Amino acid sequence: MDESRPYNIRPLRPSDQSLLWEMLYQSLYVAEGGAPFERSILNQPEIARYVKDWGRDSDRGFVAVAEDDRPVGAIWLRLLSGEEKGFGYVDDETPELGMAVSPEYRGQGIGTGLLSSLIESVKGAYENISLSVANGNPALHLYQRLGFEIIGEDGHSIIMNRKI
Repeated sequence: MDESRPYNIRPLRPSDQSLLWEMLYQSLYVAEGGAPFERSILNQPEIARYVKDWGRDSDRGFVAVAEDDRPVGAIWLRLLSGEEKGFGYVDDETPELGMAVSPEYRGQGIGTGLLSSLIESVKGAYENISLSVANGNPALHLYQRLGFEIIGEDGHSIIMNRKI
């Protein structure tokens, strides 16, 4: 465990599939006072494509693990193109980012640690990474702080891109 933070970051593995499904659910932004999504939303193809059959050659990500070995956050990239285009699609060479931190661990720097680790790991592999973030999601500030720029909006969400 790093003395400066109460968690470790390790690469995601194919065996982390169930963790990824949970983090995908946690990544769905619900405004304060709003009703949480039904878990069945994960079955919708436009949502499931972000983690279904994790472990493709281009899949990459990390998990943050607390001192008690409990996963508390994850970040992942997946190249989505053609029929699989995601909400943050930019082009066929730009992977899309997914990220979540368990609610009770938010605001402790875990998201910053995960995102910094991922950005460092893709240097030389990709020219850009993209994401889609819901309007009103506080994570927007984290993305901007770490170099993401707004490149589009659709009324409900913002598409961001970061040059590597």
